[in-house]
Amino acid sequence: MEYERPTSMFFRFEDLRIYNKALDYVSWVYSNTQSFPDIEKQGLTAKFIATAQNIAINIAEGSGRNKIQFIIYLKLAKSSIRECIVLTSICQKLGFFSEETVEESRTFLVEMTKMLGALIASLQKSERLHDRVEEEIDYNQITPYNGI
Repeated sequence: MEYERPTSMFFRFEDLRIYNKALDYVSWVYSNTQSFPDIEKQGLTAKFIATAQNIAINIAEGSGRNKIQFIIYLKLAKSSIRECIVLTSICQKLGFFSEETVEESRTFLVEMTKMLGALIASLQKSERLHDRVEEEIDYNQITPYNGI
């Protein structure tokens, strides 16, 4: 069940593969928790859906911040992924998920963890490069532009 992006790309995070993968996982969680007993609708089901949504929400929220804050939000998304691993295990222990379903969930979560790790590393690398460039610039040697 692939998420189709809107045609308007006003929000940069909509271009991120990890964001779209997170939306796919939310859909997967909805589909795979529908058959849970009614008693779990307000408990385990709601928690699982909310936690899966938090992955995408943190990616979107962080994308509107500076790089350091974005990294923090991406790490929060990774925390939600770990929480989904626990929820997947609980669902298996309670007999709600088969081995195959557990493997599908884990495959999603491992892939998203790797994608987030790569994005975080990329942002940290560009932040370090920016810091080095800032250190090398001698602002005393720059003549201000006076419009002349």
